[in-house]
Amino acid sequence: MNHKQNKGMTKSVTWQNFQQHYLDLPELGMALDTSRMNVPDKLPNELEMLFRNAFQQMQELEAGSIANPDENRMVGHYWLRNPELAPSTDIQTVISSTLEKIQNFVAEIHRNKIQPQKAASFRNVLLLGIGGSALGPQFVLSALGSGTDRMRFDFLDNTDPDGIDQVMASIGKGLGETLTLVISKSGGTKETRNAMLEVRDVYEKNGLDFTKHAVAVTGANSQLDQLAAQENWLDRFPMWDWVGGRTSVFSAVGLLPAALQGLNIYEFIAGAKTMDEITRSPEVSNNPAALLAWMWHHAGRGQGEKAMVLLPYKDRLLLFSRYLQQLVMESIGKEKDLVGKKVNQGLTVYGNKGSTDQHAFVQQLRDGTADFFVTFIEVLKDSETGSLEVEPGITSGDFLHGFLLGTREALFQNGRASLTITLEEINTQTLGALIALFERAVGLYASLVGINAYHQPGVEAGKQAAGDVLELAVKIQHHLRSHPEQKFTATELADILLKTKNTETVFQLLLHLAANGRVQKFDASSSFSASFQAI
Repeated sequence: MNHKQNKGMTKSVTWQNFQQHYLDLPELGMALDTSRMNVPDKLPNELEMLFRNAFQQMQELEAGSIANPDENRMVGHYWLRNPELAPSTDIQTVISSTLEKIQNFVAEIHRNKIQPQKAASFRNVLLLGIGGSALGPQFVLSALGSGTDRMRFDFLDNTDPDGIDQVMASIGKGLGETLTLVISKSGGTKETRNAMLEVRDVYEKNGLDFTKHAVAVTGANSQLDQLAAQENWLDRFPMWDWVGGRTSVFSAVGLLPAALQGLNIYEFIAGAKTMDEITRSPEVSNNPAALLAWMWHHAGRGQGEKAMVLLPYKDRLLLFSRYLQQLVMESIGKEKDLVGKKVNQGLTVYGNKGSTDQHAFVQQLRDGTADFFVTFIEVLKDSETGSLEVEPGITSGDFLHGFLLGTREALFQNGRASLTITLEEINTQTLGALIALFERAVGLYASLVGINAYHQPGVEAGKQAAGDVLELAVKIQHHLRSHPEQKFTATELADILLKTKNTETVFQLLLHLAANGRVQKFDASSSFSASFQAI
């Protein structure tokens, strides 16, 4: 839908139209309203054909076809909620046995049968991961956490030394009671490896044996798996090549932290399983994931022309936009389609929470460029304890709900499209269902536009480029140390080391090395003519 079409949207929604575009899912305490997306009452013929193909592809994927052809892999995150769907008894068994192993390990942690080196019990969890290995557990923790959680959590999801220092300082004297989960599918993720080395060093400086506090979640026989086995870590849990990082929250990646937190992971799985069953329907009008895929396709004309702004009116869902950024953008943001044609597909996701956004970017949403559609998330239940009346007959929760409805109407009256997902409440079941809903929507949308949703060549390209830069940093330091009495400018070093004119990267590396006391900088009249020397 282009800007001109958007401005021409009907300025009112009739009760009849609302009912026609409102899908109620009472078995999940959920509903989806697409009445403000300005879609036709009936699915267009060309999309009907595309959906038929998408449903067929999804059926084949769940049956074990090679749904990720670029990596020659099956795609099996749906099996995690229903192992009976898996194409082999081996896969069925390993899913069920891993779930049982998680429950047994967590029970021993909670009952103090597994104890830390110098304390009576594990009270804290430090999770090391990045991308899907951290975002899923973080989102679940923040959405379902309470004052009765069995364990306190901290996360290290970057290779930022200052960030690592901050987290370790906050743990402080609690380190001796801290269980560390190291999560990496490949077992060689540099950010996670770096965090592990930094954390291990802190444990050792505090007179603690890191291995007696460590658990690995990784692929079989990966570098991390081999290290954990050799050093006899507390335990190891599997990841599989048929589960992508961004869809791994129902594997040990997400279930182990959730169980340690004290959540009922079986309810979490059950919510996702129920949503999976609903979203297998070949009738688009009764399939919430298919409806989402249709809305995305309609809004962006199948080319991602509109961004999706996620506005959950619930503090517990603050991290959902970050979670969806990876799930949606890493899956759909692709240069080429399945036949190798350059298509540059994508669907940009950003958001925060309501009503915070009333005082942030909603002003632009209403009056600025119409380059988006909004996904509102409404949670009917305010809190477990009730909500105080702040005005006669009006609670804080009423204000929050009023801001949501008011914002939706104000945007619509100015030609801005939106859809609304309603949840009766946030609990393990509804959260599992919500995640499963978007997983299926991503898969169906990818089929509509003809791309592989399950690989990430751009991410791998970035890792390769970073590796080249780090190799250059080592060469710079080696050259300076080999000529300790000499000073070199960035231009001189680029000519010596690269034999090219890629001087900018050399200059940036030298500044970073100098700022961290690893080389000495000698200022000149211009920063570009500064010289550098080994320390």
